[in-house]
Amino acid sequence: MSRELVTVLVASAGAAMVLSAVPAKGLNAYITNSGGNNVSVVDTKTNTITATIPVGDGPGGVAVNPKGTTVYVVNTGNGTVSVIDTKTNKVNPGILSLISAATCVDLDGNRRCVSVADLGAAAGNSTPAALSVPAWAIEPVTELGNDHRRIEGLIAPGTFNVDPSASPQSILTNLISAGAVEYMKSGLVDTAKSMSLSPYDILVVASLVQQEANPQDFPKVARVIYNRLHAHRTLQFDSTVNYPLDRRQVATADSDRALRTPWNTYVAQGLPATAICSPGIDALSAAEHPEQGDWLYFVTIDAQGTTLFTKDYQQHLANIELAKRNGVLDSAR
Repeated sequence: MSRELVTVLVASAGAAMVLSAVPAKGLNAYITNSGGNNVSVVDTKTNTITATIPVGDGPGGVAVNPKGTTVYVVNTGNGTVSVIDTKTNKVNPGILSLISAATCVDLDGNRRCVSVADLGAAAGNSTPAALSVPAWAIEPVTELGNDHRRIEGLIAPGTFNVDPSASPQSILTNLISAGAVEYMKSGLVDTAKSMSLSPYDILVVASLVQQEANPQDFPKVARVIYNRLHAHRTLQFDSTVNYPLDRRQVATADSDRALRTPWNTYVAQGLPATAICSPGIDALSAAEHPEQGDWLYFVTIDAQGTTLFTKDYQQHLANIELAKRNGVLDSAR
């Protein structure tokens, strides 16, 4: 297999553009839904379609239509595809699927990729040291045993080179090491000291902010999280319920919220066991510098993303009713 590097663009959950791979021909590309059961690979330099493939082809693919279409396609690699409404921008594909897609090359007419399964095995079975996990994350990573989700969030958003001929462990090690450098540049470690928190806790908070809020509300939502933690209240975020279920939907069922997992913030106080996505710079900044306020609750009340914050529970219930009247499906906070 060629040792030519390909590029994987890791974006945050709220990002508008794609997480994609540079194909074997060297084109910078994204994948877009072309209708029916196909997706098209589009060269971003010329904005022309270079290939059309079945959605079940390959171990993973992500498509975002950059011209405003409200759905994108996630190819999970087992013949299924998720079509996701981008109006909420709360859904992002798994990082291992994105890395796998970035390693795909055409060799002698055959498409070869480092599989999601092999990447997951490396994530779960390699030692933290072998994966270059930063010192501030070793304890929580170790506590999660061999669950591949233990590296969630440690690969920072950004553009990184990936060698498709490298071993799964080597690929993850390089990406996690690069992520640690990016987080260090952001001042995460120093900020954590000033806040009397661990850098890992701030990273986890940032991931919650990324999944739960619109960008304009990131600093306020970060404050709600810290306020609820300080008041010893459960966070009650549906995103933490959905995360280990490998499913993304706005609201969750009572049975889902009752499941005891390391991430479910309905049944346990405190933060989830890991980050639940790779947070973007804005979300990380909000977690490091939350807006001042005494809010304990928030709910989005309309399709435009207007979000109301309050300390008073009765007012929060009234805000929820307003959201229901407006047809917003966000669950109560």
